[in-house]
Amino acid sequence: MANRLMLLDTASLYFRAFYGLPDSLKAPDGTPVNAVRGLLDMIARLVTDYQPTHLVACWDDDWRPAWRVNLIPSYKAHRMVNAVDDGVDVEEVPEGLVAQVPMIREILAAYGITVVGAAEHEADDVIGSLAAQADCPVDIVTGDRDLFQLVDDDRDVRVIYTARGMSRLEVLTDATVVSKYKVLPGQYADFAALRGDSSDGLPGVAGIGDKTAASLLQEFVDLDGIIEAANDSGSSMSAAMRSRITGAADYLAVAPTVVNVVRDLDLGGVDAAIKPLDPGQLERVEQLATNWALGGSTGRALKALGNSPTAD
Repeated sequence: MANRLMLLDTASLYFRAFYGLPDSLKAPDGTPVNAVRGLLDMIARLVTDYQPTHLVACWDDDWRPAWRVNLIPSYKAHRMVNAVDDGVDVEEVPEGLVAQVPMIREILAAYGITVVGAAEHEADDVIGSLAAQADCPVDIVTGDRDLFQLVDDDRDVRVIYTARGMSRLEVLTDATVVSKYKVLPGQYADFAALRGDSSDGLPGVAGIGDKTAASLLQEFVDLDGIIEAANDSGSSMSAAMRSRITGAADYLAVAPTVVNVVRDLDLGGVDAAIKPLDPGQLERVEQLATNWALGGSTGRALKALGNSPTAD
């Protein structure tokens, strides 16, 4: 089988799992396990349907890097809660999910699934770097539109988009992005900077939405071209639009650095090959499955990853 790498936007998936399954699913000690079970089922489904040979669970070592916040202070600010005890800002995670995040790390390790994060960077940057540096086709699994900028037919990089649920997965190629947004994937970061994104705290340019951002990129190709036209009174850009763009000059000077996914992180040698578990690993999986009452999710994930399934 030819190699194919699957990159999981892990937090995007476990948040979806948490909200998609009832919190009545609990371990014997009362800890909710809906996110753990849901994530295992997602992985089983994805690996079965898309047949990757390599799999990485990409991790947010820093979900709101200071270098992005320094450029745009509102970046992800609405997702933040201040941790008074240690004086740092942390992501607001539902109480029922907090206890499950370390469990997710533990179960991924038990299944031999490689977890990769990077200091001062988000999972998006890990995904961008692994995708850019891969020497095989890549499937990126996410519910985050920011990663549409990585779609690249020439390199066989696709996004498997989860926003409509696991039963309605959407595979994005160049043509899909163009059909949805009227811009090429390579223009998507500039498109997002122009129109803004409330989910990430990006203000965008006042008066510019999806259609206007797309039409500007169709005419002027990229953000640099748009800014150049805005500063040229003889360009085809209307006076009103020139005023909007020049009025947002400070924002547009820094937005690309915030919006563009990092693609050149040195992540070292990542061994992401999917391999059957050895007896000791299988025993550990079974132990966790029993301790946490993971039920049929355990067997489904084992089978998908090339192991003999367990009983439900």
